[in-house]
Amino acid sequence: MKVLKVILIVLSIFTTTSNAQEFQGVATYRTHQKFDVKLDSTKMNDDMQKKIIEMMKKQFQKTYHLNFDKFSSLYQQEVELDKPQVGGGDFQVSFGGNAGSDVLYKNIRDQNYIDQKETLGKRFLIKDSISPIKWELVNETKYIGEYLCFKATYTKQIPKRNFGINDSDKDEDSNEEPEMIERVVSAWYTPQIPVSNGPAKYQGLPGLILEVNDGKLTIICSKIVINPHDKVVIEAPRKGTEVSQGEYDDIMEKKSKEMMERYAPRKGSKNGYSIEINVGG
Repeated sequence: MKVLKVILIVLSIFTTTSNAQEFQGVATYRTHQKFDVKLDSTKMNDDMQKKIIEMMKKQFQKTYHLNFDKFSSLYQQEVELDKPQVGGGDFQVSFGGNAGSDVLYKNIRDQNYIDQKETLGKRFLIKDSISPIKWELVNETKYIGEYLCFKATYTKQIPKRNFGINDSDKDEDSNEEPEMIERVVSAWYTPQIPVSNGPAKYQGLPGLILEVNDGKLTIICSKIVINPHDKVVIEAPRKGTEVSQGEYDDIMEKKSKEMMERYAPRKGSKNGYSIEINVGG
């Protein structure tokens, strides 16, 4: 109850001062993804392994911009130079990206989203409903920059899995369901910016979410501009093959299996290499 009282007081003060003008803003977020990587190759020396690990670290450090108003938002990665390739001969790893082409539009009032993704040379337009998050408000506060933030958490079930191209020891015909584990996600939001929104697909709190800790993923806001001089443009993306979230996930799972089979070393081969990456576990 104490948390709710403080939030209501902050909201009433901020709303009084902002009602006179159209409310818009731009928030800048930086992401960092921890990962576990195991490299085992007769074709890869120590120097090559170090280069791959360092470049993978940089690959997971990204900058995003969230354009928002009271009811809608547009979340897009900042355009950056293409990541180079590492390796040579029969072994190469490409660290490319689709910076600027992937766009997530959310409408909090209508509870739907449109997620434009460029994947494997094809553009998809994922349209679906926003899944409600069962947040639990926590009696903890801290400042992020000049903004007083409150903590909230929720627990979700996720599959425990490894991503890699060295699964030759696994039964390819196995239809076993993946092992499920629980993960507690925490977020810090500020009622000083009274929008029920946040980065990526995090939303549903009484204030803009400025920080998210979701397993090995961290998203933190580094800059906020309220009512900038140039009007914020928020338009839903329109180009791409329309699919639901479930249909897109099925397509990606199928493509992932195809790539795993393509690059997996043949049984009995002594000259193969292996890479195992565990992300977000």
